[in-house]
Amino acid sequence: MTGSDFVIIGSGINSLVCAAVLAKAGKSVIVLERDDRPGGCIRTEELFPGYTHDVLSSWYPLFVTSPAYAALGDDLHARGLEFAQTDKPTAVVNEVGSLILNTDDDTNTVRLNEAGSSDGDSYASAIGGFFAENSDIAFSLLGNELWSGKALRAIISDSRKRGIAGTFEFFGQSLETCRAWLERDFSSELVRGLIAPWVLHAGLGPDDAYSGFMAKLIMGTLSLAGMPVVKGGSYRIVEAFRSIIEDNGGGLVTGSDVESVMIEAGRAIGVRTRNGDTYSASKAVICNVTPTQLYERLLAKHEISPEIRQRAARFRYGRADMQIHFALDGTPAWHDLELAQVAIVHITAGLDSVSRAVNEAERGLLPAEATVVVGQPTAVDPSRAPDGKAIMWIQLQELPSHIRGDAADEIDVPDDGHWTEEVAERYADRIQARIGEHVGNFDEIVLGRRVFSPADLERLNPNLVGGDPYSGACTIDQFLTWRPTPGSRNHETAVKRLFHIGASTHPGPGLGGNSGFMVASKFI
Repeated sequence: MTGSDFVIIGSGINSLVCAAVLAKAGKSVIVLERDDRPGGCIRTEELFPGYTHDVLSSWYPLFVTSPAYAALGDDLHARGLEFAQTDKPTAVVNEVGSLILNTDDDTNTVRLNEAGSSDGDSYASAIGGFFAENSDIAFSLLGNELWSGKALRAIISDSRKRGIAGTFEFFGQSLETCRAWLERDFSSELVRGLIAPWVLHAGLGPDDAYSGFMAKLIMGTLSLAGMPVVKGGSYRIVEAFRSIIEDNGGGLVTGSDVESVMIEAGRAIGVRTRNGDTYSASKAVICNVTPTQLYERLLAKHEISPEIRQRAARFRYGRADMQIHFALDGTPAWHDLELAQVAIVHITAGLDSVSRAVNEAERGLLPAEATVVVGQPTAVDPSRAPDGKAIMWIQLQELPSHIRGDAADEIDVPDDGHWTEEVAERYADRIQARIGEHVGNFDEIVLGRRVFSPADLERLNPNLVGGDPYSGACTIDQFLTWRPTPGSRNHETAVKRLFHIGASTHPGPGLGGNSGFMVASKFI
């Protein structure tokens, strides 16, 4: 049996942050990863010779604004991490035209006012006012354990500033939908289309409660941090984390699939892997898994309250995702040439189009007109492709895990509703045609295409249940103190010294590493 202070199951961003913080503090830690490589959803592959693709996650605005980066940034950069940045983080394009968001506030005001009378002023007021008035409480709730002195002090301080009436008003306004905000404050459908798709990146739709709050938070973060990527591919941030862990006496073991948590006298004391290896933990076991994996697999053989098991079983997973990666034998000739400089372009007709695609997906249909997330890593980091060439990172977040039909009535789906290679490729054809409507030379320069269906994503990472990229629906009933389940408290579980981190836990998905940082901070 191998012994250490902490055993961490899984090696995603939260695990890496947790292990690095603990190792730097002099704690002995070992990270166990079932796959043949560490990183979880940080996965870089050369899908085509000479082209470097981040297969799953790729963008780091949440990380560079996180407490984890503040604590570990210098160590990571000392070990070779470099971020590439752009002043044009996002844009929207459709048949009407295009609109680009800049990191310069004055430029945004001018451009959005040109798109819709006073829309730029409304945007500046909404985003600037939101951050001035609400960023402290927002980041305190998302960056700290909710059942903690820090969170309590932040809530008390904010309530004193606002007063009782103002506090209730704030929480009421926080539940506003993105649609309500956009339709009230903006006249231009281009401006609405610039903002609305971003709620998809929070696991929401524009008609979900609190999507307006999240849209403002995300847009403000984009203005503040841009859309940084890791130079050379995201695997380099994993290597930098691994170096911190190992340089401080920790270990990271791949090909080690944990089968169960070992419990003695009601406390977690270690884990056992499928091949029979055991790892003891004198301080804690920390699991970066979904609630269903935790209670139905890792704790399957132990006595756990039926009520707690039922809560975990009720945990809901959200819409599915598809990733498409293109290797391009040239640079994309967007009809608006400036779009070639943008990190992420959304192809959508606007707010109603996003809402319709979300609704179709939630009813089990392949959307007729999806919101196409066109990531252009080589616009930010040209080193990812040969000179004069490019890659595209496509994300489709409005898909069903179980297919009941095709909203466009063009694709035959299997009777069992399962994703097949044929369905995935036919749907990718639809998306490729959409991109070609706006990139004049697209079909000519496509050198290679690789499609990862929702079923493929779950095979790559079991935390992506049904292809859900956020490891659980992010609606208000599964957010904040209700994530992963009602009664959740500070990443604790039904077992003493067993902690639960990752996208399924507070504060939810993303590359911020916050849940790992919170748990590590308990022990240093």
